This record gives sequence, C-alpha cells and structure tokens, in this order.
Amino acid sequence: MTRTRPFFGILILVAAIYSAAQSPDIALDKVLKKMDATAASFQTAQADFVWDQYQKVVDETDTQKGTVHYRRAGKEIEMMADIKEPDRKFVLYKNGKLQVYQPKIEQVMSYPAGGNRNELESYLVLGFGGSGQELKNTFEVSYEGEETVDNIVTAKLQLIPKSEKMRSTFSKIFLWIDLARGISIQQKFMQTQGDYRLAKYSGIKIPAKIGNEVFQLKTTSKTQFVSPRG
Repeated sequence: MTRTRPFFGILILVAAIYSAAQSPDIALDKVLKKMDATAASFQTAQADFVWDQYQKVVDETDTQKGTVHYRRAGKEIEMMADIKEPDRKFVLYKNGKLQVYQPKIEQVMSYPAGGNRNELESYLVLGFGGSGQELKNTFEVSYEGEETVDNIVTAKLQLIPKSEKMRSTFSKIFLWIDLARGISIQQKFMQTQGDYRLAKYSGIKIPAKIGNEVFQLKTTSKTQFVSPRG
C-alpha cells in the first residue's frame, strides 16, 4: 500500500495543475453564461453613476455624477443618462441616434449611429443587458480573476475591441461583473494616449419602473438642434 501513495500523489498534483490551467477559461465561461441569462430576461435598468475622465497630459480628472436608465423595446435598446453634476446634461440614445442636450445653452447635439450602430450599442449596453455572446462577438475577452468592489464579489474581465477603428479610441476595456446578478458595477475604458474613463455604478435596480417620459428630451422652443456636420 505504501508504494502506491507516491503514484497517487503525482496523479493528484497533475490533476491540480491541469485544473488550474483550465480554470480561467472555465471561470470566463461561467461569467458569460450568467450574463446571457441576465440578458435573456432584461427589460429595464436604473443606476446611479460616477464617471471619472482622466487626462494624462495635464494629470487631471473630471468627474460627472448622475443617473442612467436603460430599456429594451423589442430589438431596440434605449439609454438615457441624466448628468446632474457638475453641469446638467442629458445623453439620450434612441432609434439609432445619440443626442446630447445641454439645457444651460439650450442646445442638442445629434450624432446618427449610421453604419456603426451595432458597435455603438455594444458599448452602450456594456454590462447592462448585453449578453456574454454579444461581448465575444465584439471583443477578445479574457478573465482577470475575482475582485471585491464596494463589498460586492465581481469577476474582472479584460476586453480588447476586435474593430481596428474602435481600438484606435479604446485600446482595452475592463469590466467588473457582479457574479450574483450578471451585470457590470464598474468599467474602465483605456485610451491609446494614456487617458481613461472610470465608471462606477451603485443603487442598481433590475428591473426598474421607468416611464416613457424618461426617454424623451425635455427641450424648449428656444432649443437649437445641431449636428457635427452642421
């Protein structure tokens, strides 16, 4: 009996090494499947956010705070971000168009998604209603391990855009996925020049009671609608 112990010990060691080598792929698959399950029943979501935009050249961080709403209507996705600090601003994505409304100057900037619609929507729903399969279609996804963020156990994922055009803007993105709910509570968008945007979400409600009026810009008769092309 004593002669067989070293042999079984080697088998256990080999099995442990093999399991450890496979664990990142297995862990990633579990996270993506959890996101798939969440996306399958996703209708609405609401969350408070803090967006930090860091600019390396001046070593400064600009912070915006507010509330964001998401809604899936059939195959369409809608998003409204109500930025309350430091200046009031509304960012609406609806019907394939991104609009930024600044009440202070009574102006709405409109950006049609055009041929980039699928890619734009994949960024808008990143971690909120987007499935794991959709994530894999748009990014090279890798598992970076578990991290606790604000007392929530998360899986940290690294995303590298498959689109060369998108990579010229964001070299990589990190998502922290709440393992219990399959949604993102933190995101970090790394830009090629060293700048980044860090987004933190709290008070998340899925589903959320959201009326149609939330996804409408409350403009006035003085509001001007303009586009980058004039």
